[in-house]
Amino acid sequence: MVPGEASPAGPGAPRDSAAAEAVAARKQRAFARRKAFSQFVKAKEVPAAARCSAGGESVRWRCCRQAFEELSGIHRHVALHHAGDIGQQAGRADAEQQAGLTAKQATAGVSPPNGPAHAGSADLSEPSSHDTPEISCALPDTSHVSQDDLTSKVGEVLLYYCYCEVKDPEKLCAWQKALCQHLHLTGKVRVASEGINGTVGGSKVATSLYIEVMLSQPLFKDILCQEDFKSSAGGAHCFPDLRVGVFKEIVPMGIDPKIVSYKETGTHLSPQEFHREVEQYLSQASQGQSNTILLDCRNFYESKIGHFQGCLAPDIRKFSYFPSYVDENLELFKDKRVLMYCTGGIRCERGSAYLRSKAVCREVYQLKGGIHKYLEEFPDGFYRGKLFVFDERYAICSNEDIISACRYCGTLWDQYKLCSSQHCRQLVLTCSGCRSKGLTACCPVCQEKELKVTSRASGETLKEECECTRKRPRVPIEQVSQRTLDAQD
Repeated sequence: MVPGEASPAGPGAPRDSAAAEAVAARKQRAFARRKAFSQFVKAKEVPAAARCSAGGESVRWRCCRQAFEELSGIHRHVALHHAGDIGQQAGRADAEQQAGLTAKQATAGVSPPNGPAHAGSADLSEPSSHDTPEISCALPDTSHVSQDDLTSKVGEVLLYYCYCEVKDPEKLCAWQKALCQHLHLTGKVRVASEGINGTVGGSKVATSLYIEVMLSQPLFKDILCQEDFKSSAGGAHCFPDLRVGVFKEIVPMGIDPKIVSYKETGTHLSPQEFHREVEQYLSQASQGQSNTILLDCRNFYESKIGHFQGCLAPDIRKFSYFPSYVDENLELFKDKRVLMYCTGGIRCERGSAYLRSKAVCREVYQLKGGIHKYLEEFPDGFYRGKLFVFDERYAICSNEDIISACRYCGTLWDQYKLCSSQHCRQLVLTCSGCRSKGLTACCPVCQEKELKVTSRASGETLKEECECTRKRPRVPIEQVSQRTLDAQD
């Protein structure tokens, strides 16, 4: 035997060796990621001497202009918003370690494992594959599920979103469409380079499989979790069809995600934390001592049938008007603590980021999981009335309160119907008594115009606005702003 030559291996040795190397590589990558995560968190730590100026003795970490007092808080933030940074840092560390090992082996005259041209070796000049996870197009096995169980009308509606970097939105869109069709789900799914936002309905078997597959998708690993899915009674019948598409934003605010990123969001509060904040705010407000604004980020027709007590509910018709609303009312938010909320949390992600970009508020907080999650824990809390949802149910309830009224007679009523006028797509609150009298349009003007429109040739494009809608300012300027200015004089 030539000196330095390895002794012949048995027939099973190469396969066992390859398997052992693969396991070792996985362990090494996992270790590198944990180390990178720990180093990232350590880098965000506020020195003890600087904690007073950073917001108080209790503030131990700062990241993305947010303050964190507990380790779990900074860990959640980093896992949610900096997974890509952690992956890149871990990849670089792994590459440097591999490069160092190769250099040592070269110095010692030892060839790298499997040879320098081994097909499975990574090019260290390129980013490692785990920096940008591949999109899995796998569909769940439904062979063990009966067709009746899969298509049962007794089911639920899921609401979720996930902000993450999507390299191939078209591929994710195609997989989502195939997945929903495979599970007989209906609803709406928006895909963008910044993530995914969906509300889907189907049988409980189908929605359970959907959640299981979504959680196993490599793209969402360590970002999306079980509690991110909000559910309510419903099913596939709650939507007319399935719509899956690629958009610039997963929630239409009308601001380029590159200009205002979800990574600059406000501080997330759990339902319990938000409940305590609202309780304190209401107590202080009753004594005229509050410097907090409880801000509803939804549209006027949503807050009309349900909202938090003492909230400021902007009279806007679309979320894309929210940035203009903030711009027109900056004095209102000056030096204020803002508690924001919306249906499921997604509008607050971008809305709070936009508000924070104006640098006028003292602090900006948002309700994690939105009203949906709050009502799961506090069905009789500070939120009163119905929760508006964007499907054919229009609303779901957790308490018996009715805070809105019929458009025509003023009796308590909170069940929306579409305006009966063909030219209009507004929602109208009209009680059964008024509907029986033919009062089914969103306003008297629409009621009269309906007769004229129906006499014209068919094929007219449906409009989202009518005369009564145009009477409402597109972006209202709050009177509170002037009162606040007067108080400061």
